[in-house]
Amino acid sequence: MSRSSVKSGEMARLTQFVDNEVFRAFATYAAIVLVKMMLMAVTTSYFRLTRKAFDNLEDTVSFGTGESAKKLVRGHPDVDRVRRCHLNDLENIVPFFGIGLLYALSGPELSSALLHFRIFTVCRIIHTFAYLIPLPQPSRGLSWAIGYVVTFSMLYNLMKSVLYL
Repeated sequence: MSRSSVKSGEMARLTQFVDNEVFRAFATYAAIVLVKMMLMAVTTSYFRLTRKAFDNLEDTVSFGTGESAKKLVRGHPDVDRVRRCHLNDLENIVPFFGIGLLYALSGPELSSALLHFRIFTVCRIIHTFAYLIPLPQPSRGLSWAIGYVVTFSMLYNLMKSVLYL
């Protein structure tokens, strides 16, 4: 078998994913929540700079040296809030990514998959606004809980349809 026919066979298998509507839907919504999570790092940096609150002395170089720089190595409630929001993203988006990928590859109905992916994505966006504004509870708690239930629903459907238990 020639090298080019092996490569074209590999490409044919890869294009099956691109042709799979459920996988494309997962890729779309996974990309949205991953970008949202990445933007939380930028938001943390923004709050650190505007509040002049840093974790490391070397990060204060642009704002002074010596004792004045040491005063900038401190916590700030706004920075802590953004960091907690980012940590919550890591705790929820990473499992969604893994479970959602397996779920998407298990062959669910497109309508069911879209419902799962869309609800999770909307919940994570609402959770971020509820955390950063902050909105009164139970907005943040409900958005977290609904997103978490969606991830477990995908896991349940995956186990029900694919795994041998």
